[in-house]
Amino acid sequence: MQHPWDRDYLPREELEREQVGKLRRLVAYVRERVPFYREAFERSGATEADVQTLGDVAGLPFTVKDDLRANYPFRLFAVPQDEIVRIHCSSGTTGRPIVAGYTRHDLDVWSEVMARTLHQAGVTSGDICQVAWGYGLFTGGLGAHYGAERLGATVVPISGGNTERQIALMQDFGTTVWMGTPSYATYLAEVAEQMGVDVRALPLRVAVLGAEPWTDRMRAEIEERMGIRAYDIYGLTEVIGPGVSAECECQSGLHIFEDHFLPELIDPETLQPVSEGKPGELVLTTISKTGMPLIRFRTRDITRLHYGRCECGRTTVRMERVQGRSDDMLIVRGVNVFPSQIESILLGIEGVQPHYQIVVDRQGSMDDMEVQVEVEERFFSDRVRELEEFSRRVRARIESTLGLRVHVRLMEPGSIERSTGKAKRVVDRRRQQ
Repeated sequence: MQHPWDRDYLPREELEREQVGKLRRLVAYVRERVPFYREAFERSGATEADVQTLGDVAGLPFTVKDDLRANYPFRLFAVPQDEIVRIHCSSGTTGRPIVAGYTRHDLDVWSEVMARTLHQAGVTSGDICQVAWGYGLFTGGLGAHYGAERLGATVVPISGGNTERQIALMQDFGTTVWMGTPSYATYLAEVAEQMGVDVRALPLRVAVLGAEPWTDRMRAEIEERMGIRAYDIYGLTEVIGPGVSAECECQSGLHIFEDHFLPELIDPETLQPVSEGKPGELVLTTISKTGMPLIRFRTRDITRLHYGRCECGRTTVRMERVQGRSDDMLIVRGVNVFPSQIESILLGIEGVQPHYQIVVDRQGSMDDMEVQVEVEERFFSDRVRELEEFSRRVRARIESTLGLRVHVRLMEPGSIERSTGKAKRVVDRRRQQ
């Protein structure tokens, strides 16, 4: 019997022939069924006949998040309502919610790619998977749930929060795989230590983490404190949810499931293709979806792509961990700043904890940035000079990397608000003025 993950080893020529065929059929499909795309293709003049190679995708129109908002809630659906069996959507905190509709075929694809995601992390049917992403309209919990079930694993659908109960169930059930956000994983480890529970002594062996940017230094911190291996996964509601790409045992990039998602990388300013290995904005076309397929969706996520064969033997393209978002990037006094840059600097300094917040304000016409970061208890002694010296060192490391003057405030352990979902890393008060 062939497993779905066998497709991760297809020769690239065979994979690319399949992608071209799917892309051509998708163009015809949306031109016929979705008024938004019919009009977009009429304006561009492109048709399915123009798709002869993968490079021809560059001639197709883009889709951006505002297009989804403008067609809220169901005008991008490509099938009648009675063929949509599931709806997920974003919170809408930054505008109209983003809605995604799924047919039974789409849910089957989603379960398959999440099963492949977990398989790459070494999860098997013998594992007990505790899902700590939220269930409901957010895609994280249900995506992980059905993927683990498709794999045959035992699912514990605890959702987010209830941290002490999370730890109790890990002890009682012998949880071997934990899934959630990386910031929640660090909080979980912290609470376990406060409870006197040695997570390293539990059966837990794997964490599958995503839904927010994180760094290799944070991975090392989580792996050390929990005695596990931590794997990064990537996805977004507009495209399918979690399961667009995932790390394998080599932890050297996230394999994109290219038989379902066609990736490109573009310069977010010029919109021109970016060479392999160079940073750019990830653009995805959903070549298998039927409910709400998207052509060239601009994710705004900044990454790099690598097409060389991975040491694991898989042939699918790998994307590097997302460095930030082109629309979430902070511009402070003309300098581009990604929160992940600052996290990487902080976690490389001994004595700094993985809890921080960036506060940007404006004094008169001048931007002002403060980095608040928790440090170990030992720094808060009577020796003020030692604390000041450490603050100066942290500030110097940040300023030398960013080329930007910043303020640093050292915080006592536990003083920055914790999250059981996505951590709030940036407070930009300029937007409130």
